[in-house]
Amino acid sequence: MSTINIEDAYKEYSSDEGTIVAVDEVSIEVEDGEFLTIVGPSGSGKSTLLRMIAGLEDITDGTISIDDNVVNDVAPQRRGVAMVFQNYALYPHMSVRKNMSYGLKLTSDLSSEEIRKRVEKTATMMGIEDLLEKKPSNLSGGQQQRVATGRAIVRQPDVFLFDEPLSNLDAKLRLHMRTELQRIQEELETTSVYVTHDQTEAMTMSDRIVILDQGEIQQAGTPEEVYAEPANQFVADFIGSPSMNFFEVGYENGTFVNDAFDYDLSDEIAMRIERAAESDDLTLGIRPEHVDVADGKTANGITTYLDVLEHEGSDNYLYLTKGETEWTVRVPGSVRYEAGESIDLLLPEEHIHVFDGSTGENLLLQEGRRTKPA
Repeated sequence: MSTINIEDAYKEYSSDEGTIVAVDEVSIEVEDGEFLTIVGPSGSGKSTLLRMIAGLEDITDGTISIDDNVVNDVAPQRRGVAMVFQNYALYPHMSVRKNMSYGLKLTSDLSSEEIRKRVEKTATMMGIEDLLEKKPSNLSGGQQQRVATGRAIVRQPDVFLFDEPLSNLDAKLRLHMRTELQRIQEELETTSVYVTHDQTEAMTMSDRIVILDQGEIQQAGTPEEVYAEPANQFVADFIGSPSMNFFEVGYENGTFVNDAFDYDLSDEIAMRIERAAESDDLTLGIRPEHVDVADGKTANGITTYLDVLEHEGSDNYLYLTKGETEWTVRVPGSVRYEAGESIDLLLPEEHIHVFDGSTGENLLLQEGRRTKPA
């Protein structure tokens, strides 16, 4: 097993139209045996960063080390990494057995018998032992992904690198393969870096998540940390489905003011906001599952009107409006309302987030919460 240390990694591309910065001074330490996921929207630099670790992209500046050895100028095949791609990258004219053994034959001194044993052991682990003599064209997408993953495992690398390996699979198979990859990684305890744009994959698979936007790290932490205490509004919006509710508010003497509602703060929270805010233009945020449905008029109650109810089995999602303000609220599947019905909402103070309108930073996170949300 191995550690990865990325220090001030910087990558730029030059063209006739100017310079494009893809990765902007990113620093990450990946612990021995850790499953780290890099997540972000398209163009955030996540795949470029992964390819820099693999040696498929040159690094413009900074250093990348594997087990304390700087690998900036080390050839990909000598870095001790194995990569699983989005498009599987299998050789169509080779059988599954040959696809899995080909890399070993090129990069190791193992005997043919040792390679055969390793391939068959890995195929059994991946549940593809009956497919070894077939060619990729005769396999389903899920089977091809298992072959591609097995090809990486059979090399027994120091580091696994995954570049959106499940994005071509249907939803049901993607869920199954997520579970399989987690099981395999826990069994092998190999240091793994996984890139995806799917925040659900990031939340369910990772020991730790790094969230990128425009080549810069927005936050790094456990799934629980980035969900419960997002560093800024970008992270709060990107992590979680449905997304967090956001409302632009002004601040006046301990009260948030919006065209649709006023929200009175406790003295403690009000003082924290006053110390941290750079302006009176703020954004109030709360996740759909943290909004309470009130029984009648109460302090800080907000009357809204139901537009749409989406039933999703154990949960219902309520899409509500008041004036031009829109809300998303998650309630148990047994709770039903009719379109147009008025519904009073409460925003529990222990679950609100407050973002600075100019910087996007989470002001309550900066100041330290009184209580952390459950």
